[in-house]
Amino acid sequence: MIIARSPLRITLGGGGTDLPSYYSEHGGFVISAAIDKYVYATVMRPFQPGIYLKYSQMEQVERISEVRHPIIREALAVAGMDTRQIEITTLADIPAGTGLGSSGSFTTAMLKALYAHRKHHIHPLDLAEQACHIEIERLGEPVGKQDQYIAALGGIVCMEFNRQGKVRATPLGISEATVHELEDRLLLFFTGFSRRAGTILNDQLGRTLQKDSQMLDNLHFTKALGLRCRDALESGDVLQFGKLMNAHWEHKKKRSGGMSNPQIDAWYELGRAHGAVGGKLVGAGGGGFLMFYAEDTARLRLAMQGAGLEEVRFRFDFEGTKIVLS
Repeated sequence: MIIARSPLRITLGGGGTDLPSYYSEHGGFVISAAIDKYVYATVMRPFQPGIYLKYSQMEQVERISEVRHPIIREALAVAGMDTRQIEITTLADIPAGTGLGSSGSFTTAMLKALYAHRKHHIHPLDLAEQACHIEIERLGEPVGKQDQYIAALGGIVCMEFNRQGKVRATPLGISEATVHELEDRLLLFFTGFSRRAGTILNDQLGRTLQKDSQMLDNLHFTKALGLRCRDALESGDVLQFGKLMNAHWEHKKKRSGGMSNPQIDAWYELGRAHGAVGGKLVGAGGGGFLMFYAEDTARLRLAMQGAGLEEVRFRFDFEGTKIVLS
């Protein structure tokens, strides 16, 4: 039995500029951080012939081409699996559709487990690029590249996306003290809303390809904010980073009418009134997790608890996608 795990992520700056529709013309920049919440993929050889899949649904088929789950089907093909006798099970600490990059984590965990099952090692950068190939090229999903790269690499990483789609990933030059301060002062609260990111990302894709000036100006500003976030964090000015998060959210909301809603806006303002310097919805928007940077964490926790929001506490993951049992 092989068990692989892949971390989920939060975006600290520049989110949205990692989509091909933007970086192919302008280049992109994102700061992303892996967290200790995971997607797991288990691969084993069952006693009976057949392809057995257990995720949110169950499948039993005879051929890889008959697999209904798109990512599992394409991962089996990309990993070169030529088998009619395999069992795959997937689990996750956090539900899909909550803005933490679960599809990228799912894809990297699946590929890592399949290669380990074949006794093949795959380099983290190759793992990330193969996961991007599956989601963006083979499946045509309107997603960016940060999720697959941060899941494969782990840590807190600056990613530059050039016009040819190449990714330069380097660790954020951050002190250990700043890492601990971020872990203490970044708080995640589940809104209770889950959504498919594709609707919002398709809107961004279409408007970017049409060279919509408002969308492009918004993404240019977001990229510049990401660079300012990098400078603030590398200098240890976490308070300034919190303020930049607020500016990021105000601009992010303008990208799409589905980015927020009156209830999320009310929770955000409640957080700002009770100890939060800044915050945003993590991911494409529309639901998932509200992330705040708080000066007064106890006061913020009390306010969010009173509003009925559940906190998910986390630490950063510095291991990336790995085999935990073989």
